[in-house]
Amino acid sequence: MRRFVPYMLLVVLFSCKNEHKEISEVLAFKEMSELATVEYIVTKIVKADDNQTWFKLGDRKILMSCEASIKAGIDFSVINEGDITIDGKSISVVLPKAQLISLNIRPEDVRVEYEETGFFRDEFSTAERDALLAQGEKQIKNSVESLGVLKAAETNASLFISNYLKILGYSRIHIRFSDASMPQLK
Repeated sequence: MRRFVPYMLLVVLFSCKNEHKEISEVLAFKEMSELATVEYIVTKIVKADDNQTWFKLGDRKILMSCEASIKAGIDFSVINEGDITIDGKSISVVLPKAQLISLNIRPEDVRVEYEETGFFRDEFSTAERDALLAQGEKQIKNSVESLGVLKAAETNASLFISNYLKILGYSRIHIRFSDASMPQLK
């Protein structure tokens, strides 16, 4: 019996280190921090007119189009050991919800499609055009969820992590996304 206790102690100690090693292998994707898993290119049309003022003579209208690149994905840096459960060849991982990583509108992708200015009116200034584009950018950010960008990002992240875990040797993989909402790109 006395010989059995040290062996048992070694087995328990070795199995604890092995499980910790497995979790650290799985947590290696945490080093990626943010992973963009989807990119959408959307076109936004912005139109404006200021014909409602009674004291200005003439109309002033503008129609602008812009292409925006939207990237969404997962922030792996918030994952910790408590989000991973390993049982032999079975693993369960809780990932954070997908979030908007970047929204980029390049200046060369902004075009004035139509502009009409009355004889007694000034054209739209650069500041006014920039304000209209900022309004368009805000509308794009608000429509990310309805466009399905975040859902597609979660699907792609799940596929990426599943393939990674299969390479590590896991045969039963369960991935779900946390219910806590992540802060969106400001």
